[in-house]
Amino acid sequence: MGVRGLQGFVGSSCPHICTVVNFKDLAEQHRSRHPGGTPTIVVDAMCCLRYWYTPDSWICGGQWREYFSALREFVKTFTAVGIKLIFFFDGMVEQNKRDEWVKRRLKNNREIARIFHYIKSNKEQPGRNMFFIPSGLAVFTRFALKTLGQETRCSLQEADYEVASYGLQNDCLGILGEDTDYLIYDTCPYFSISELCLDSLDTVMLCREKLCQSLGLGLSDLPLLACLLGNDVIPEGMFESFRYKCLSSYTSVRENFDKKGNIILAVADHIAKVRRLHQGEKKLEEILPLGTNKALFYKGVASYLLPGQRSPWFFQKPEGVITLDKPVVSMISGPESHWEVPMCTDPESKQEVPMCTDPESGRDVPVCTDPESGRDVPMYTDPESRQDVPVCTDPESGQDVPVCTDPESGQDVPVCTDPESGRDVPVCTDPESGRDVPVCTDPESGRDVPVCTDPASGRDVPMCTDPESGQDVPMCTDPESGRDVPVCTDPESGQEISLSSDPEFKQEVPMCMRSESKQKLPVGTNPEFNPEAPMFTNPEIKQEDTINTGPEMKQQVTMVSDPEILQVARAHHVQAESYLVYNILSSGEVECSNSLEDELDQALPSQAFVYRPVRQRVYSLLLGGGGGDTSACPTVKEWFVYSGNPLRHPDLVRPLQMNIPGGTPSLKLLWLSQEPGVQARRLDTLLACFDLSSSREELQAVGSPFEALCCLLIYLFVQVDTLCLEDLHAFIAQALCLQGKPTVQLVDLELDHVDPRAVQLGSLLVRGLTTLVLVNSACGFPWKTADFMPWNLFDGKLFHQKYLQSEKGCTVEVLVEQNRSRLTKFQALKSAVCRACVKENRPISSRRHWRPHHSGRWGRQESSSHRTSSGHSRSGQGQHWRDQGPGSRQYEPDQWRKY
Repeated sequence: MGVRGLQGFVGSSCPHICTVVNFKDLAEQHRSRHPGGTPTIVVDAMCCLRYWYTPDSWICGGQWREYFSALREFVKTFTAVGIKLIFFFDGMVEQNKRDEWVKRRLKNNREIARIFHYIKSNKEQPGRNMFFIPSGLAVFTRFALKTLGQETRCSLQEADYEVASYGLQNDCLGILGEDTDYLIYDTCPYFSISELCLDSLDTVMLCREKLCQSLGLGLSDLPLLACLLGNDVIPEGMFESFRYKCLSSYTSVRENFDKKGNIILAVADHIAKVRRLHQGEKKLEEILPLGTNKALFYKGVASYLLPGQRSPWFFQKPEGVITLDKPVVSMISGPESHWEVPMCTDPESKQEVPMCTDPESGRDVPVCTDPESGRDVPMYTDPESRQDVPVCTDPESGQDVPVCTDPESGQDVPVCTDPESGRDVPVCTDPESGRDVPVCTDPESGRDVPVCTDPASGRDVPMCTDPESGQDVPMCTDPESGRDVPVCTDPESGQEISLSSDPEFKQEVPMCMRSESKQKLPVGTNPEFNPEAPMFTNPEIKQEDTINTGPEMKQQVTMVSDPEILQVARAHHVQAESYLVYNILSSGEVECSNSLEDELDQALPSQAFVYRPVRQRVYSLLLGGGGGDTSACPTVKEWFVYSGNPLRHPDLVRPLQMNIPGGTPSLKLLWLSQEPGVQARRLDTLLACFDLSSSREELQAVGSPFEALCCLLIYLFVQVDTLCLEDLHAFIAQALCLQGKPTVQLVDLELDHVDPRAVQLGSLLVRGLTTLVLVNSACGFPWKTADFMPWNLFDGKLFHQKYLQSEKGCTVEVLVEQNRSRLTKFQALKSAVCRACVKENRPISSRRHWRPHHSGRWGRQESSSHRTSSGHSRSGQGQHWRDQGPGSRQYEPDQWRKY
C-alpha cells in the first residue's frame, strides 16, 4: 500500500522523521489551543484490521466474540482520555486502482494455497507469519463499531482521500493508519497504528515536513515524488528507467543507504533541480517517457490534491510571455548587427531580454521575437494579468492593440480581452456594424467564424446567422456527424439544446441524446430523459486528459435514474448501514476479496458460486424497476475471487427473475413506505432472493435470533448437496452453545487438530452472513441486523470443535454439552431446516449412509446435477464448476430448477 519503497526508506534511512508521541498529551495540547473543541482522530479502518484482530485463532472462520471485545477495549481507551474517533472504510475500488487490487488478490491466492498445504501437512494452524484475516472482517467491523456507538463512514471513493480530506477540513488531531500515502497528502499529522501501545497510548508520528527537509523538497512536490516512485495508481515499472537515470547522474550517493534509499534521494534531487530552473511541467514532459501514460500520470498526481489545493506542476507560464517588474537594464552586442542592444533582466526567469524605443511614448519597452516571421515585435504590460504581450498599431485608431499569431495563416491578428473569462481572443470587423467581434477558427473550413460567450459555461461558442431573422445564433458540434448545428435555449431548464431539421415539417426542432441507445430523440418524446446529461461533447476536450482534483468534479452515470432511491442508497452506504447496494445502483460493479478456500478440494464450491444466484435476484430487485421483469436489466460486473479466475476481466452477471407472492415490489415501497403490511412484503422479498418463499412457515416458527441462521442453512444445504447431516449438527450446535459462553471460555478452547474441510465450511458460512447483510439492506431491513452478526451466531473454534465431535459420531447430547434446553432448541432448529429442505426435494442424510464414491452435486465431473449461477450447467450437463473458466462470461437469467 502507498508509495513504493517509502516505508522502508523512512524506517532505515531517515529515522528522525519518526517521533514517539503520546495521544493523551497531544489531546491536552489540542484542548488548550482549541477551548471547547474535542480532539478527534480519523481512523483508516482498513489499515487497522490486522492490529485489531488479536485472537490467536484465525484459521477457523474468526473468533468474533474475542474480536468484538478487542474493538470495545480499543474504543474505551481513547474515550477515557477524551479523544473522539471517526472510522473510515473503503466503499469501492476506483478504476485506476483495479490493477493493484487484482495484483493483491492473486498474491493472496498463493498465500491461501500455502496455508492449506500447511494444514494438510501439520493438522494445525500456521504461525502468525502466515496470518490471513478471516473472511468478512472488514464488513462486520463496520457494524461492530456502530454497535459500540462510534461514528463510522464508508467512502464513495478510495478511503485514504476521504480520510485526508476530513482530517484537513475538520482540524483533526491526526490520522491513525498504516499507509505512506498519508506522508504525501498535505493534511493533519499522521500516526502509525502498528506502533501504537494501547496501554500507554504511545505511538510514532511520521512528520512530512521533516521528510521534505531530508529530501530538499517542498510539500507540494511530494505528490510528484510519489508518482515517480510508483503507488497504487502508477505502476512501479512505469518510470523504472527514469529512476535509474536519476541514480546514474546523482553525485551524492550514500554508502550507508541501500539501493532503494539512494533511488529515492536521486529522484528527489532531480525534482529539486527542475524546480530551481522554474521549468516545471514542460521540463518533466521532455524528460519523462509519458507517452500514452500522460493522463494516468497527471491523475496520479492529482489524486493527492485535497479540496482547495493546487499543484505547481500542473501550471506553466504561456510561451513567449515575459513578466517584468523593476527591470534591470544592461547592454549586449547583437550577434548579427554587431551593435549594442539595450537589455533588461526578467526577474522571474533571470534571463536578459532585448528592448526597443516606443516611438509614441519615447520609453524603452521589451520586445520578443515572432517565431514565424523572425521579427522583433514590441510588447506592453496587460494590466489584468500584469504580463507582457505583443502589440500592433490599429490603422484606424492609431492605438496599440495586442496581437496573437493565427496558427493557420501564420499572420498576426488583433485580439480583445473577453470580460467573462479574462482571456485574449482574436477579433474581426463586422462589415455591417463596423465593430470588432471575437472569432474562432472553424477546423473544417479553416475560416474564422464569430463567437459568443455561453453565460452558463463561460466558454466561447461559434455563431451562425439565421437566414430568416438575420440574427446570430450559437452553434454546437453534433457528436455523430461532427458538424456544427445551431442551438436554442430551453425556456424551462435554461439549457441549450441542439436543433435538427424535421424532414416532415421542414422546421428545426430541438433534439436530445438518449444515453442508453445513443439515439437522438426530439425533446418531449423520451420520458426517461435525464436533464443533467451533457447535450454534446466538445471534440477538443479528451475525457482521459481531464485532471480530477477532487470528488466534486466527478459526473457519475448511474444504473438507475430515480434520484430519491439513489439518495437513500447513498446515505445508507456512507453511514455504513448497507453492503454493496449503492455500488450496484451507482456503478453496476461489485467486488469480493479472497476467502479461505482450498483450490484442491473438488467437493466444496467457492462461495462466489454458491451465493451468486442470491446476488442475481438482488440485481433484479435493484435494477429491474419493480415488476420483476429482468429482460431490460443491465448486467452487473463482478470481481469475485475464486480458484482459476485470473481476474483479467469481471464476470458479467445477468439478473435472475424473482418469484414473489403478489409480484416484485418497488424499491420506494420497500425502502420508504410506512404502511401496514409493508414489513411482511419486505420479508417475502428477502425469502424470494434466496428462493425460499416456500420455507416461510418453518422460519417463522423458529423466530429470532435464529431465523436468519436457519434461512442461510436451508439455502446452503439445498444449494450444495455435499453437505451432510453431521455438518448441519455442527452448525446448529455451535450457534446454540455460543449463547451461554463467556468470551474467556472461548479463548481457552483447545482443538484436537485442524481439519481443512471445516476451515472452508467456516469461511463459507461467514460469507453467507455477509450475503444476508446485502439482501437485508436491499429489501428494506426486514430483519434486525444484530440477528446475523457473527459475534451472536458463530465462533470459529467452537464450530471446529463441534465439527470434529460430529465427525467422530458423538451424540447430539454431547454436542449441546448435556444441556436440556439447548437439546430442545436443537431439535426444533434441525426439524425446521430438514422440513424446508425436503420441500425443495433435498433430503439431508448422514455421511455414514453415503456410498463411497458419493461426491454430491458440487462433486466430481460425472455429477450431472450441480448448480451454476443460472441454475444449470453453463456448458452442458456434467461440466464441473471448477472447469467453468473465468472472464467476461455472461450468466443467463434462466430460472434454475430445483434438484
